[in-house]
This record gives sequence, structure tokens and C-alpha cells, in this order.
Amino acid sequence: MSFLQRLREQWIRPALFFGNNPISLAGGAITTAAAITMVAFWLAETFGHFTVNPYLGLIFFFLLPILFVIGLVLIPIGVFLRRRKLQQAGQIPAVFPKVDLNDPVFRRGIEIVLVATIANLLIVSVSSYRGSAYMDSPEFCGQSCHVMNPEYIAYRVSAHSHVPCVECHIGSGVPSYFAAKVNGTRQLAEVTFANYPKPIESPVKNLRPARAICESCHTPAKFVGEKLLVKATFADDEQNSRTQTVVVLHLGGIDSLSHLTGIHGVHLGHIEYIATDPTRTTIPWVRRLNPDGSEKVYATAATAGKIPNGERREMDCIDCHNRAAHTFLTADDALNRAMADNAVSPELPWVHREGLELLKASYASDDEARAKIPEQLTAFYRAKYPTLLQSKGGLIEAAGDELATLYAQNVFPEMKVTWGTHPNHIGHMSYPGCFRCHDGDHVTKSGDAITQDCSACHNLLAVDETKPKVLVDLGIH
Repeated sequence: MSFLQRLREQWIRPALFFGNNPISLAGGAITTAAAITMVAFWLAETFGHFTVNPYLGLIFFFLLPILFVIGLVLIPIGVFLRRRKLQQAGQIPAVFPKVDLNDPVFRRGIEIVLVATIANLLIVSVSSYRGSAYMDSPEFCGQSCHVMNPEYIAYRVSAHSHVPCVECHIGSGVPSYFAAKVNGTRQLAEVTFANYPKPIESPVKNLRPARAICESCHTPAKFVGEKLLVKATFADDEQNSRTQTVVVLHLGGIDSLSHLTGIHGVHLGHIEYIATDPTRTTIPWVRRLNPDGSEKVYATAATAGKIPNGERREMDCIDCHNRAAHTFLTADDALNRAMADNAVSPELPWVHREGLELLKASYASDDEARAKIPEQLTAFYRAKYPTLLQSKGGLIEAAGDELATLYAQNVFPEMKVTWGTHPNHIGHMSYPGCFRCHDGDHVTKSGDAITQDCSACHNLLAVDETKPKVLVDLGIH
């Protein structure tokens, strides 16, 4: 018996006979419908006639492929069940219905089945790839799961908004991918049963090390030198009096003589610390290992000479740059930046005082804040400066909208995120930051303290001056 004859007699005839059952036919119908829908969607998306939102993405990249595979699985299940039922009843025929390949109609049917099988394999492959790619997109991470909305909003307005989430949170390689999917399954269960933390815990305990994240783009050892920083603040008076602070930051790095200098250089060595709180704000113990093998251990009086219990870490970039891609501002910083950029016009009397009060007020939801903040700001000027409302109504409206946007970017009542929920360890103005260690209280047994000398990190060229001379001299005032 030739191969074609054996294929016809031992496989094709039985498959067609046993496949004539409701379960297999339903599976074929489900698979066909899902395949047609997915292919139509892919074509529409390819030619720019479709915009995917996160929920449609879940349907087209997850639910439909799952239905497609379920349909395929139902076909052999139906065959197996019908065969077992007929076998138990002793009704399996000795000779299956004849398959006549000379019949052009039947032969065409076999051809269609073969083509459909190849097409199904291609569809499964493409849908698997598209689904995996969609799961790696920022839209999936931030929009499909409403729990991550605060982090997603902060990410979109950050300096790293062009970097996909997976670059930092997953990384390359099968082990990283597998670990991420296991963690994602756990998070899915938490969301399903509403058992997730509010707010989302920070820092992320299982985040990849900075050398695998930050240093793939940045080179901490590179000598950066000095950076001029100008910060504007506005007072709570009628004129919104503006002052500026000018700072030269000694970022440093490794200079041409291989000396470690400045902020980056000093912290490039091997430094370990123990944090006793979840946000790594309280650091009572620090150990520095020098290149010659010697070490210095600094501890606060609260440790009583013992190594405290807590999280022990080797210091890297994210111990200071902990909100590099998900920065939440304080209300004061957010408003001062907006006024410095004229998004909230300093020409409006009392706008700093009133704006700050509106930002710090309590609102039940983002929608309520978006409605009430512009409304109440307009009401203030209608009551106190009615003529101004006519002459500068556009500025007032723009200020109200910007205040509402600032609130929406930093406060999320449903996730219990408000001003100051997530501390930013860069600097030491709004949060302890540098002073977690550089506070004068961390000393060795011999009495040496971690430096508290301001000039080690920066020089203050002007502090809260109305018109700093240094900026005038530089021509950038």
C-alpha cells in the first residue's frame, strides 16, 4: 500500500468520519470566525484605518487568539469523544466511508483543509508574536490595568517617556521574560480579587540592577563637570513676587587623571547601606569599601553600635534617582514650575496663593478636580477682580486648566496617591534626600562623620534673589 493510500485509509477516512460531530464542528466555526476577525483587524491596523485603545487591544491580541486556539482544540476533542462513544457502543465501522480522491468536489475539500491548516499555523504564530509585543508596550502596562494609572501618567510626562517599560522592568533573555510573566500572573490575581496595594508600593523590590538599566544608556563614570541650575519660586502675595536661586552642581565623575570627583564620582565607589523603612528614607548604617581594601562604617547613635535590621543594598543610581521615570512633584514645585513656564500666568494677582490652595484641596475624583479647580479659580477673580476677568479671562481660564492638569498628573484619590506620597531622593529640599546620610549624625567609631559640607556637592551663587546678578552677567535673566 502506497503512502497516499495509507494516508487516505488510516487517517483521512477516520478523521472525516469521527469529525462529523457537534463539538468539532463548533470548534471549526469558532476558529474560522476568530481567524477572519483577527486577519481583518490586522489589515485595518496595517493600513491605518484602526486605532487600538487598551481594551480593544485586550480583545484583539488576547481574547480572540485564545478563542482561536480553543476552537482548534475542540476539533480533536470532538473526534476523541465521538470515537470513544462509538467504541463503547461497538459501532465503529470495519470499513470507513469511502474517500474518493477522484471526486473533484471531495478533492477540493481536502485542498481547502490543507490550506486552512497552514493558514491556522501562520495565524497562531502571528497572533502569539503580536500578543507578546502588545504585552511589552507601555500602553498595555499603563492603560490596560487601571491600577497602574498613576505610574503611567507620571511616566508619560517624564524625561524617560520614550523608553519602553520593559527596558527597565523586564530586560532581555528568557529568564527575565519568564520571571516577569510569573510576576504579572500574580499581579493579575491581585487585581482580579481587588487585593492590590494602594498606593502601588515603591521602590520596586525586584527591579533590575542599575547597571542593567541606567548604564545601558548613561555612563556614570563619564566626567560631566558642572551644571548650572536655576530655580524660580513665587510668593503668596498679590504680585506673586518671583525670586530665583542659582546653584552650580558639581556632578563630576572620573576626570582625565582618573580622579573620582563631584557627586557622581564620590558615589561610584562600593557603598552599602541599610534602610529600615520601605521607602529607603531612614538609613542608620552606611559602609564604604575603599579601593585599598579598607573600609569605613558610619552609623547613627540610634544603632547603639549594632548592625540594624533592615534592607541591605549596594548603592547604585536609583538610590538617589529613585523617581527617574515616575516623578511625582510636590504641590509647591508643580505650581512654581508652571508659573516659571507661564502656563499659569504670574500676571494674575494672588494666583500662587489661590492655586496652591486649590491644588491641596481634597477632591473625590479626578473628574471632580477637573471641574472644581477652574470653576473656583474663576469664582475668585469674579468676586475680587471682576474687571480682570474681562480683560484677562483667557489667562484665568488657561491657569485653571493647567492647575487641573497638575492635579491630575500627581494626585490619584482612587489609588491613595497624593502630594508627597512617593518621596524623591534627588536633592534635599522637598524630602530628606541627601540628608538621609549627609546629616552629620552618621559617624565612625573614631568620630569621623559623613561630610555635611555643602560645597562638596554644590555652590550657591544666589539664594531667593529677585534679580540675581550672576544671571544678569550671564545674560540669561
